[in-house]
Amino acid sequence: MPDDPFVIGSNRKIDPYRRRVSQLDILGDGSPNDYNRVEIGPTDLAFEEWKALGLTLPNLTRMREYRLDRIVQHIHERDVAGVLMFDPLNIRYATDSTNMQLWVTHNMCRACLVLADGHMVLWDFHSCDHLSAHLPLVKEVRHGADVFYFDAGDRGPERAKKFAAELEDLVREHVGDNKRLALDKSELAMSWALQERGFELSLGQELMEHARKVKSEDELNAMRCAIAACEASMRAMQDKTVPGMTEVDAWAEMNHANHIRGGEWVETRILSSGPRTNPWFQECGPRVMQEGDILAYDTDMVGPYGFCADLSRTFKIGGGKPTPNESEAYKMGFEHITTNMELVKPGVSFQELMELGHRLPEEYRDLRYGVKMHGVGLCDEYPAIFYPEDWTASGYPGELEPGMCLCIEVYAGKVGGGVGIKLEDQVVVTETGFENLTKYPFEDNLLN
Repeated sequence: MPDDPFVIGSNRKIDPYRRRVSQLDILGDGSPNDYNRVEIGPTDLAFEEWKALGLTLPNLTRMREYRLDRIVQHIHERDVAGVLMFDPLNIRYATDSTNMQLWVTHNMCRACLVLADGHMVLWDFHSCDHLSAHLPLVKEVRHGADVFYFDAGDRGPERAKKFAAELEDLVREHVGDNKRLALDKSELAMSWALQERGFELSLGQELMEHARKVKSEDELNAMRCAIAACEASMRAMQDKTVPGMTEVDAWAEMNHANHIRGGEWVETRILSSGPRTNPWFQECGPRVMQEGDILAYDTDMVGPYGFCADLSRTFKIGGGKPTPNESEAYKMGFEHITTNMELVKPGVSFQELMELGHRLPEEYRDLRYGVKMHGVGLCDEYPAIFYPEDWTASGYPGELEPGMCLCIEVYAGKVGGGVGIKLEDQVVVTETGFENLTKYPFEDNLLN
């Protein structure tokens, strides 16, 4: 009998979701099958579902090496000494380590420096060295990047100067006299201290977005797993949503289902029902949903392996016959994303994506969504593809490449129309066109 494809490094057939196995066993994603490990990851339930779906697991070691290679490549292309990151999503990309991802978005206590020779240093929160001990690409773990006022008080500038001196020594040791440094974001005291040391700062967010935009096959496999977990969470919510529930009750069902599969966090609470679906961007609240209400939502879900599954669907609570307004908006939204999806292929320009494809009827344009398409990876990423009306104010050049992932979306609602429809699929650009990574069905009763 062949070995289980979800387990490598073992002579026995062992399901990856079995609780008690030897710590020498390695899961199919390359992580140890040890439930006491520091590394977070998918749960038994997720592995079982992915196996039933026939999904291929990512090789995490290979994925991490690919990411570091991408960063170093873009460092050399810009002739900078390295890139200094405070953005927790960039740090996750570079290190694949996590630490209180939401908290550190507004308390920048972590930093990561990748230098032109590939040397990677992580400054982590105090007493957190163990969180990256399983990551050999992280060559050093230090402390002292926390200069935000809550933690540092009036000593922030002092800490920033000490950090900048450390960084200067690292750059000199590994790169030499190159004082050009890419920086994604930081506290003002930190950027001032770096400039005082003679560093010439450039846009690190630009470097990292371009490094992150092309996914390896391992990253795509991780994304497929995250999308499968998201779709299971969407199904759990839709199946449990009944008249008399609140919007928050429904949202909690979806988030619970994500977390029990090893999902990590959710960026928004965008879910609304009935008259609250128009205008869009209303987050879920205490409204009690009624029979026949429309419920629309955007997952914005960071799932297993830290990958974003950004899908949107709309359904009618209790099923039933849609109103003419509901049916019209749903059909128009469906046509919009499926038509625009066909534009996706290598070499097509961002301007072409904006100007071509399905046009929203004039009565839907005032409430159009912010973008027609956008990149996606560990979160919403570069590029943003706007509507034709927005080219002059917001458009920028670029073109699609194989391995880029996009979300194709629409909000369909008229001003004062009383109802709105949200739909969104996630795709990857292939060598010849695109692959739709989304399997969640649309609503027959609204389409027909």
